[in-house]
Amino acid sequence: MSWLIPQQKRHLPGKRWISIILRSLHLVGIAGLGGAYLFHQPQTVWLPYLIVGVGSGILMVLKELYVDAIWLYQLRGQLVLFKLILLVTGIYWFSQPQAWIYILVILISGVISHAPGKVRYYSVIYGKTLTREIWQGQVNIKIRDCGDN
Repeated sequence: MSWLIPQQKRHLPGKRWISIILRSLHLVGIAGLGGAYLFHQPQTVWLPYLIVGVGSGILMVLKELYVDAIWLYQLRGQLVLFKLILLVTGIYWFSQPQAWIYILVILISGVISHAPGKVRYYSVIYGKTLTREIWQGQVNIKIRDCGDN
């Protein structure tokens, strides 16, 4: 699986700024979509926000997969896939937009993005916190959380 999860993270020039820009565009898309879509505005109002939200979301996933696909094994990646399943299910299962699905997806996003590293890097598949170092067999690894030096 070295093609999926290489020994070293792949270098992406400007990765931090790419992440900031994509995340900001994603927030604009989701906020605009929420306001227009949930309040029954015509498609011409919410479609551009949908394109920005989905497009930036796809680009964020592709960036994560390119840099380090271990993300797929961690809760942070698994929840992105779960959110997509919720949204797609909501589209096909219900005839009208369901605010609770949209709100649940936003809540999942907020919680996982601000959760401690031990939660974000947890792997449901492996039943433990999984980082690149752990994947490579290193032991006694400290999981960094926001604010740790």
